[in-house]
Amino acid sequence: MEVPPSIPVRMLICCNTNALRSPMAEGMVKFLQGDTVYVRSAGIETGVLDQFAVSVMGEIDIDISGHRPTCLSSLFSESFDLILSLTPEAQSHAANLAEISTSQAIYWNTSDPSIVEGNRDVRLAAYQRVRDNLLNRLKDYFSSNTLVVPGPDIRI
Repeated sequence: MEVPPSIPVRMLICCNTNALRSPMAEGMVKFLQGDTVYVRSAGIETGVLDQFAVSVMGEIDIDISGHRPTCLSSLFSESFDLILSLTPEAQSHAANLAEISTSQAIYWNTSDPSIVEGNRDVRLAAYQRVRDNLLNRLKDYFSSNTLVVPGPDIRI
């Protein structure tokens, strides 16, 4: 008897402009989980992909250079099992989406390294801290939570 392929858990990661934090996290989830998790990222608004984010992700061999920022409202027709928001503003939108879609919503307040002032090294260090913090949190989350294939009663 042939075993049907498993259905990936569907995850949405959102922030303000989908230009920095959420693309970084999306790339990390893809790297850590492969095709066991279908992951998308979006912002309340769409921004322009941050090149410092591309650079620091390249340092850990995760290429996000092809990411195209997406607006959260364009994904309302999709369903997600888990919504991870990285900013207070995105959390408000994610809570509304989770309420109407029965998704689980998680909020991780993640600092914005783009507001750090200083020379290139100082700014890159801020991005590296955000990257490392997100990577560690995602590793911890996936190692301590059993991901369940979506069904009638979704638990993540």
